[in-house]
Amino acid sequence: MLPTLASRIPWSIGADGDADAPHTFKYRSPSLKRLFKTYLEKPELAGLILLVLLIVLFQVRSHGVFLNQDNLRGILGILPEAGLVAIGVTILMISGEFDLSVGSIFALMPMTMAVLMVQGWPFPLALLAGLLASAAIGFINGYVTIRFAIPSFITTLGMLFMARSLTVVVSGGFPPLLPADLPTWLFTSFVGPGNMFRMSFLWFVAVAVLTSLMLSRTNFGNWIKATGGFLPAAAAMGIPTTRVKIVCFMLCSVLSGFAGMLQVLRLGSPLPSIGEGMELQAVASAVIGGASLAGGIGTVMGGIIGTTLIRVIDNGLVLSHVDANWFKFAIGFLTIFAVVANAWMRKRAKAIKMEG
Repeated sequence: MLPTLASRIPWSIGADGDADAPHTFKYRSPSLKRLFKTYLEKPELAGLILLVLLIVLFQVRSHGVFLNQDNLRGILGILPEAGLVAIGVTILMISGEFDLSVGSIFALMPMTMAVLMVQGWPFPLALLAGLLASAAIGFINGYVTIRFAIPSFITTLGMLFMARSLTVVVSGGFPPLLPADLPTWLFTSFVGPGNMFRMSFLWFVAVAVLTSLMLSRTNFGNWIKATGGFLPAAAAMGIPTTRVKIVCFMLCSVLSGFAGMLQVLRLGSPLPSIGEGMELQAVASAVIGGASLAGGIGTVMGGIIGTTLIRVIDNGLVLSHVDANWFKFAIGFLTIFAVVANAWMRKRAKAIKMEG
């Protein structure tokens, strides 16, 4: 009877009798093996499935309003601003670090750009100066973190306050007026069938494609994963782990600053308070999209899926006439659920790999 019973369950206990020991699992179900193998290769699939389910739920609860053209245009119109930040945070998390200062850089970069334009700088030079300032902050975050062996949580938490303070100081206490002749059409105009997309969405798609290709098709992308996956082994292989992490910090900051510029051009005013709380939503997007807080695991697409899911929840709750105060609860629950589910899936996937 025992062999028959064991054959009916997906795993059996090893000789030591410990059902939780990874090396004792004997998975007998081919479907489970395929599931866990797919998860290891595509950690963003769980978030994608959840996104589809929520879209269906909100479409039903909103009586068909959620997927109409006007509502989708509204969601896609602001998605690039949060999505670009999430891409940078996701790449940085894959390298084994994360950045809490992105929300402050989101405000500082366009404020710097606006002040320079008020002083007579042309838009291209002011934009370049703002991006260079963002890159400099990213470099400082990375250098201080690695040079002094400080957790990136502490370094970037300090930078969060410093950059936010600089934003207010640079503004002089009052948001500067943007010049009337700015080429805002290049970033905010609606394009495509039915004017479905803003130009910012095209910038977002271009950045997403380039960063995704970098992460999956280049040596540098492999270095990022190796550095975050197991730093000592990566260093022993000759990978310049210090430079890899610093570049990831700089990329994260530049994308955050560029995203802040997109929001300022859309709103028409560089407010010092924009981006508050965005750093936590960006981390949540990356985690919900399958990125690991320990590093080495994650995809650009996962960060985008996580951001889209947050925007869908925000919009769907309103259309479903649910109290908007539940929004942060939902994001917090999804973040915790994603971490727990990811840890459980990876543990079981590793058990299959070791047994196979």
